[in-house]
Amino acid sequence: MVGPDFVKPEAPVAEEWTEIEVPGLVKGKTDYSAWWEAFDDPVLNQLIEKAYQQNLTLEVAGLRILQARAQLGIAIGSLYPQKQRAYGEYAANQQSESLGTPVFDPQYGSLGLGFDAAWELDVWGKYRRSVESGAANLEATIAGYDDILVSITAEAARSYIQIRTFEKRLEITQENVEIQERSLALALARFEGGEVSKLDVTQARSLLYNTKALVPSLQTSLEQTKNALAILLGVLPGELEIMITGPVKIPEVSQDIIVELPAELLRRRPDVRLAELRVAAQSPQIGIAKADLYPHFSLFGAIGWKATNASFPGEDNSLGDIFSSKSLFWTAGPSISWDIFNYGRIKNRVRAEDALFQQTVVKYRNSVLDAHKEVENAIVAFLRSREEETFLKGSVESSEESVRLSLLQYEEGLLDFQRVLDTQRVLSTQANRWSGTQGRVSTNLVALYKALGGGWQIRIGKEVIDADTREEMTKRTDWGRLLDSEAVTLPEPSEKVGERGNWHRPDW
Repeated sequence: MVGPDFVKPEAPVAEEWTEIEVPGLVKGKTDYSAWWEAFDDPVLNQLIEKAYQQNLTLEVAGLRILQARAQLGIAIGSLYPQKQRAYGEYAANQQSESLGTPVFDPQYGSLGLGFDAAWELDVWGKYRRSVESGAANLEATIAGYDDILVSITAEAARSYIQIRTFEKRLEITQENVEIQERSLALALARFEGGEVSKLDVTQARSLLYNTKALVPSLQTSLEQTKNALAILLGVLPGELEIMITGPVKIPEVSQDIIVELPAELLRRRPDVRLAELRVAAQSPQIGIAKADLYPHFSLFGAIGWKATNASFPGEDNSLGDIFSSKSLFWTAGPSISWDIFNYGRIKNRVRAEDALFQQTVVKYRNSVLDAHKEVENAIVAFLRSREEETFLKGSVESSEESVRLSLLQYEEGLLDFQRVLDTQRVLSTQANRWSGTQGRVSTNLVALYKALGGGWQIRIGKEVIDADTREEMTKRTDWGRLLDSEAVTLPEPSEKVGERGNWHRPDW
């Protein structure tokens, strides 16, 4: 086969992550196939499974796999005689009288039956390269399916954590409203008793209304996030509520997070695997284009019967003689053709395919760099947000004590109301920041699991399309064996990209 054989491109791989020897992170090997179970939240587990079963974007990705399998079947079919036909033809004829007196009846019929075929031999590997490219493209569509599955599981978990975060912030805001309502009642009582001015009342009421104003904004964000999660799960927004019932608790992971070495990243992340397979699919295209620089060798043949009822004087021909020995004909032989004067078209096509190949190599290397960046960013975001959450927790605890003490001292006349307002304002701000940061710690952890390439493994051993879709497609089109249960069950990815056979039996 002319053209280059696929060789896995080289890409820079770090020996270690920048921040790994820190509390909470452990270097080692682990299974990321169901990373969401580390949050120990049954509702989250249910949502992930629902997203896997019903997400419509994932369903489209599964149908692309079937399309790629059919396209591979087209490439395999080209390995065999590319042109063949069985034919039957009948013609009624009228000879022109202007040619003079015919020697036979000017009106006659002719009948022909036969079979012919032409087979361009794959001397230079043009068609085998097509199969190689089609097989790599099929594996690439599977990697694309896995990449979408990783994104879906991560997005479902992130949306659910955001929902719980908004619910927690609403709960905290309501608690602050109750505290500030008590402060307003206290200020109003002291004002009516002539102990303080009306200023204390108006300031307390202003702070209360300002805190209440947070509620509509949080409710809007909560409902919009619920709607986004519903669409991700393939259900109508109103159907989500029953799925997320449960205590208002932001999911968190209590145990240490195990992070594997960067080298493992390239084997697990489907987007890196997808970029590599695109290189493998483009590499044979160079050979396909280069094969046209050389001669084309073909075999051709035809066999059949031809009969006519036109008769010369003294003869008696009939269309019924179609299968007699005198009606049999055949022809066979080799042929050679060579595009000698192509005016640079073929060479420039080879160059164009080579340039496309080099683009895929560079994109692969860039995908490896992006994978490193995403993991490093997720690690630092998780660690720093966790530190921030620890400090904010201490701040909220101190603020709660400050509010309690300031109210007691104000009630006894030892403090002015401004100190009470300040402590309540700080508590409201810090409590909201704390709950928001708690949610960010968990979403940053989700981003880390996504960056490490976890989640796609749940499809191993399962069918890529559901039974209803398969039945609908089978009724519409003859899919042969491509929709068999075994055929639509995706295998585990092979590490030997490009090392595949080039000769297959056709899908009759």
